[in-house]
Amino acid sequence: MSSLVSLESKIGYVFVDKALLTRAVTHRSFASKNNERLEFLGDSILGQIVAEYLFLSFEEATEGQLSRARASIVKEPTLARIARKLHLGNYLKLGGGELKSGGFNRDSILADALEAVLGAVYLDSGFEKAKEFVNTHFSEEFANANPGSLQKDPKTRLQEFLQQNGLDLPLYEVTGISGASHEQQFTVLCTIPSHDISLVGTGSSKRKAEQSSASLALDSISKTPGTNG
Repeated sequence: MSSLVSLESKIGYVFVDKALLTRAVTHRSFASKNNERLEFLGDSILGQIVAEYLFLSFEEATEGQLSRARASIVKEPTLARIARKLHLGNYLKLGGGELKSGGFNRDSILADALEAVLGAVYLDSGFEKAKEFVNTHFSEEFANANPGSLQKDPKTRLQEFLQQNGLDLPLYEVTGISGASHEQQFTVLCTIPSHDISLVGTGSSKRKAEQSSASLALDSISKTPGTNG
């Protein structure tokens, strides 16, 4: 594990309580005193800071547009990409199993660690310093934010289409879970009774698998004659 002094230099913040940073980079596979609680705190703080930025920057955006914009900024791949720019994986304390399986470069672990670091900054110096951290490291995401250009996710679009046409809502069923605990693959069956459609989607989480199956269902409905999905 690289020196945490080096990490402080990369994130642009020097901790008063060094133990907070140590906890922030400690994964649950390494010790019982790990970064899960800090990740919980950081997640909430990040959501608040991003929401405030979007609210103040896009006065004409609707609540739905703001929600989708926030979700696009705080999603796991974005957090993992920022964590990689900070080389955060080099500083993580991981158990043997996670080390062997490449946990230091896994999106979920990197994203959680980034939120944990944010939570640690907040506890160490308060909200304004946490906000500085976010403004610095999410500057590219803020600059590219455009709530009006984001489309609703497939599950939402499918549900709205069916509701607007007075049809029964889709049914989602998890039909399979495979892989090791840290890299599971979910299989979900999406059934649309009104269109006699049953399609299977896969993803690294139940939510992603549902979105995948909903997207396939939308594509299928759009090809049905006389249907505008």
